[in-house]
Amino acid sequence: MLMERIADYVVAQRAAALPEEVAHHARRALLDWFAALLPGTVIAPATAMRAALAEEFGSGKALLYPDGARVPLRLAALVNGTASHTVEFDDIFKDAIYHPGCPTMAAAVAAAQTVGASGEALLRGIVAGYEVSTRIGATISPAHYRYWHTTGTVGCFGAAAAVAAILGLTRDQTMHALGTVGTFAAGLQQAFRSDSMSKPLHAGRAAEAGALAAMMAGKGVTGALDILDGPVGLGVAMSNGPDWGPKFADLGTSWNVARMTFKNHGCCGHCFAAIDGALALRAAHGIAADRVARVTVGTYRTALDVTGRETARTAFEGKFSLRYTVASALVHGSVRLDGFTPERLADPRVVDLMTRIDLVVDPELDAAFPQRRSARVTIETTDGRRFAHYQPHRKGDPDAPLSDAELTDKFLELAVPVIGDAGARRLRDAVWGVDRQGGEGVAGLVTTVPAAIGRAAAE
Repeated sequence: MLMERIADYVVAQRAAALPEEVAHHARRALLDWFAALLPGTVIAPATAMRAALAEEFGSGKALLYPDGARVPLRLAALVNGTASHTVEFDDIFKDAIYHPGCPTMAAAVAAAQTVGASGEALLRGIVAGYEVSTRIGATISPAHYRYWHTTGTVGCFGAAAAVAAILGLTRDQTMHALGTVGTFAAGLQQAFRSDSMSKPLHAGRAAEAGALAAMMAGKGVTGALDILDGPVGLGVAMSNGPDWGPKFADLGTSWNVARMTFKNHGCCGHCFAAIDGALALRAAHGIAADRVARVTVGTYRTALDVTGRETARTAFEGKFSLRYTVASALVHGSVRLDGFTPERLADPRVVDLMTRIDLVVDPELDAAFPQRRSARVTIETTDGRRFAHYQPHRKGDPDAPLSDAELTDKFLELAVPVIGDAGARRLRDAVWGVDRQGGEGVAGLVTTVPAAIGRAAAE
């Protein structure tokens, strides 16, 4: 039975030897989660959520970031999970079209803080959540992704598995946690085909749902143990009735956490290959944006379905616009957080260049999706020259990974404006050593917001 196999793995994960390479990749994922989390904590929807839920503050042991307010596990998972998916810098498991870090990390960190777990126990829970949920996601994708947002649906299982491991649930309790959370799974793609705050809420709700399901299972609440592979279970209702065997054949012996994509641009991952290709041409040939006559981006169908919009009037639309992100990269040389300010969105050079960018489906690249996310970028200049670049992988994919140093630089870039240089460096060091400090490992994952930054954020 599929659920028995998953539960056996999660329970064994609490005590089985965790290879140092796997632990290292889990630390990388944790650092990257904080990098995505912190800038999202000081903007909506997280700020509005904190205001709406303020009466629940002070009654728990989990931390709300960035200021470390103490709250119940569920609330920390909900708000931190939402915040970490807001600025679009969170990790990706490309085979599942899925961001595992937001729901899994938010729930795992909150659970570890609530029960005083060690840093090693935290990493074990994170790995369990990643390994279970990425396999579920890879099994039901790409059919699932036609209508559903995988981070909101599959993320529920990552959070539940992680919390079950950290809380020390039994085999039966773990199965019931996963059985229950399967019926909580939700998140429609329309949420990011429209300008709304709903998309990051999917990640937060998945984190909260997983935490709640595990907590309840620990007290005797039962779930449907065939929720994944039953005749009207998730595989049939939300995918194409897939074979669950292949992706779970190596569970516990091969590690998806070591095959993560860490974002190098602050936007939808479907834009990355095209951005990388455009930047490569810009650098190789010294192409100035005002000398560009035409840009053609060939890529896979899903990229155009999700990011093919004509205009980008808001930050949300900009992050989900291939035309905007490629134009912005050619004009400014990067697509980071400052790429979505009102000034950048209204930049006449970018707006004009967007009108000269054509998007087409490349059959070869479409056939390779989702295992490979590629783009072909062709630039024609005003003096008649033509340059082409094939980008087989995205910078940050397992095939072209960010180094530890690059990942740390990304963390500092995103964290320092929120918690200051000293606070960011302390948190960086705490994450890299989280499992080497006994019970103090998770206790070190605390941030202190400098007064000036705190006032600026409040304003």
